[in-house]
Amino acid sequence: MDNTQFSDLVNNIQPGIFGALNEKKEELLREGRKVYNLSVGTPDFQPAPHVMKAMEDACKDPENYKYSLADLPELIEAVQYRYQKRFGVELEADEIMSVYGSQEAMAHIGLVFCNPGDTILVPNPGYPMFEMSGIMAHANVEYYTIEEKNGYLPDLDGIPEDVLERTKYMIVSYPLNPVCVCAPDEFYERLIAFAGKHHIVILHDNAYSDIIFTRKQGRSFLSFEGAKEVGVEFYSLSKSYNLTGARISFVVGNREIIRKFRLLRSQIDYGIFYPVQYAAIAAMTGPDDFIEEQREKYAARNRALCGGLRRIGWNVPDSQGTMFVWAKIPEGYESSADFCMKLMEKTGVIVTPGSAFGSGGEGYVRMALVVDEETIREVIGVLDESGIFRKEQN
Repeated sequence: MDNTQFSDLVNNIQPGIFGALNEKKEELLREGRKVYNLSVGTPDFQPAPHVMKAMEDACKDPENYKYSLADLPELIEAVQYRYQKRFGVELEADEIMSVYGSQEAMAHIGLVFCNPGDTILVPNPGYPMFEMSGIMAHANVEYYTIEEKNGYLPDLDGIPEDVLERTKYMIVSYPLNPVCVCAPDEFYERLIAFAGKHHIVILHDNAYSDIIFTRKQGRSFLSFEGAKEVGVEFYSLSKSYNLTGARISFVVGNREIIRKFRLLRSQIDYGIFYPVQYAAIAAMTGPDDFIEEQREKYAARNRALCGGLRRIGWNVPDSQGTMFVWAKIPEGYESSADFCMKLMEKTGVIVTPGSAFGSGGEGYVRMALVVDEETIREVIGVLDESGIFRKEQN
């Protein structure tokens, strides 16, 4: 295989810092060191028992192992029920489609809109798959910068006119991973008007609407007037219901976009495994008490981690939402990757460098709220004992 020629696309995908962090983690484990992994956003909570029971029962029926080909009518009705109950949004059946997780859907949706050379807009810093949605479609990826001084909201008026003229779609997500902020209602109203004016489709990633710390509940992009005319929303069951491995999400909103995307995906797979569909139905139509209890636990972890770090000398603001915390690196380090490696070497605590989310993330790190409060207190103690936040130790 020495003479095999691979595509430019795959050759340009580099493991980068994640490979280096993983190698260091394995080295520490071989040395018998204790490692605290706050880098990966996998919930440590379990799915609700009634959801697991629905999947278990469906798995006992041999008929459920056939190609599904389409969404169950009950699944579509469950999404309608959930959006009406949770967000006050009415959806028609042709405004809903299931996808094999939001990540897969985001990877392919650029093929619906873009020919080679077209342009998309994504946040910097932002979740890496946003950028990949354009790369997969051989589109030009342009970035709108989100900065702390602007509350991590895009400066819509600052995007160059020539870029707007070429742009097919713009990806927006609040609460936003990795910067962990929520957007005010008036932002969505401006965004919808902006999209209509410039004929730009909005793709809103709504993965964390049930993990909000600044108010009782998050919002849906579709709950704002005119949203369906300009775009769609990705709604994931991974974080709210802890179904990360089940891989089921939904794209909802503009029916013409849904129709075209469904057509594309009919060439890619044969539908969602029926037991996963039944689990999703149980999740969206069942009781919500555990979601609120889980949100409160995330909020308590947020306070414990951020408050604890501030007490030992690292000025980390409380997260507004998501299951993450976003923090500036202390002074005295060359880069966020440099800080992450030294932090792991000295303490065994693993966090993600902000540079992994784009150039705008340099100088920051992301930490995941995926361990309990007792472990967080242990982490704070280890960090304090290390002296890594005392300038004379750096």
